[in-house]
Amino acid sequence: MDETRLRDSFARQTMMATLGAEMLEAGKGRVVIAAPIGGHVLQQHGAGHAGLAFSIGDSAAGYAALSTMPDGAEVMTVEMKINLMAPAMGDRLVAEGRVVRAGRRIVVVAADVWAETEGGRKHVAMLQGTMIPVTP
Repeated sequence: MDETRLRDSFARQTMMATLGAEMLEAGKGRVVIAAPIGGHVLQQHGAGHAGLAFSIGDSAAGYAALSTMPDGAEVMTVEMKINLMAPAMGDRLVAEGRVVRAGRRIVVVAADVWAETEGGRKHVAMLQGTMIPVTP
């Protein structure tokens, strides 16, 4: 697993830059991405929008999948589902993506998303999906 390859790819994602997201950890089969819950990503009740949770959860799971693939491979999401469990209230969201099973043609992934404040963290979403390797 080449962490530099993951971080370089992440740096090219303009969506993650727009959200202010950063890759906190990158290891084989596991990636952690965080983004602030800023005023530009709120829903009408003042909580972080589900789109923020989905975006960083999808990317964390995708990069976890990429970490299991050979150099030169890229990855794309085939499908992803999200369960929203609580309002995303806090200072930032942290998505912990992981590989459930890496096969030859598909990689099954999952991610948990947590809303963090100085006082703790709350589990706000779970994602599960499938990734495929693609040739750039």
